[in-house]
Amino acid sequence: MKITRFETIRLGRHPDSLWLRIHTDEGLTGLGETSYAPRAVSALIHDQLAPLLLGRSPLDIERHWHSMFAAVNAYGFGGAETRAISAVDIALWDIAGQYSGQPIYNLLGGRSRDRIPIYNTCLSYGPNHDARAWMEGRAGQLAEDLLRQGIKAMKIWPFDLPPGPAGAETGAPEPVRHYLDRDTLKRGVACVEEIRAAVGDRMQIAIEGNARWNLPAAIAIARALEPYNIMWLEEMIPPDNVESYARLKAESRIPLCVSERLFTRFGFRRVVEANAADIIMPDISWTGGISETRKICAQADSYYLPVTGHDATGPVALWAAAHLMLHIPNAMCLETVRAYYGGWYNDLVTERIPINAGMLSLPQKPGLGVALREKVLNWPDARTEATE
Repeated sequence: MKITRFETIRLGRHPDSLWLRIHTDEGLTGLGETSYAPRAVSALIHDQLAPLLLGRSPLDIERHWHSMFAAVNAYGFGGAETRAISAVDIALWDIAGQYSGQPIYNLLGGRSRDRIPIYNTCLSYGPNHDARAWMEGRAGQLAEDLLRQGIKAMKIWPFDLPPGPAGAETGAPEPVRHYLDRDTLKRGVACVEEIRAAVGDRMQIAIEGNARWNLPAAIAIARALEPYNIMWLEEMIPPDNVESYARLKAESRIPLCVSERLFTRFGFRRVVEANAADIIMPDISWTGGISETRKICAQADSYYLPVTGHDATGPVALWAAAHLMLHIPNAMCLETVRAYYGGWYNDLVTERIPINAGMLSLPQKPGLGVALREKVLNWPDARTEATE
């Protein structure tokens, strides 16, 4: 079996996402995905990575990963380069599973668990208004609604942007803030208090920082939240300075979760060895695909650290992460966005991700177990490019 064609798909309605299909001469097609700067990632796939793999066996996944990494690392591997490798790697694992008739979690060595707890990142999309609910003073009601669905953990970013401005619902990037005013601190704590008043400790609460704050501000937020039994603090400061994260960890009793912005095991190694995190959160579609994220998880396990998969990106990344989280021994939980998996994800892929009573499981289907809907290629905002 040989790789014959690389095909990338971009959609105007989802301008940050890129999908990849790798075709073979035996009719099998693997599906991959990544997000952010899709035009740049697509160019890297077609110009740099496809020539390395065309005509070769798609089953030599480890060899291909190192060939791709060596090619891009000659000029620096972080960013679009690693996202491109991630999409290719996921698609190759999908082909391997289809070829062997096994789900990817079996190819990895089987499952450590049959299902994994999810938490809900409270974003909005379409008719779902989870973000608006907690931003507009209905955080307690939102927690009650999630519990009715069996979801026992939620993530919000109440210290991020005040309600109203563009980007507030998604935590749009902005420079680090070097001053935390009293009103922002009080507003953020009040949101957490509202959840605790409504549902007590039945709901776990994770706090997303979106790397907004400097170290003193992050410490102030952590200390203000200590009475509220917080699940974790995530990206309170940028992950670039590991020593600062270690200082933050030493100043807080709340667990620190770090960080989808890190690339490959080399990025996570510094965090783990510096005792700068309690929970490791890689994004499988950014940090090197299934092959590399598996190594990051093993790295964390050697320090007895749990792993949670990051997903606020797309349906294929969620399916890929689910396979890995069912396999690894140190999986804690998996991020999901019910506004997405109950909405636009199902417009793009052939299967709905199985979530029931706050738990995610996967069918025993070959490969990822999901494919891109063919109708997507005919949408008027679809842009495809192929290399053969």
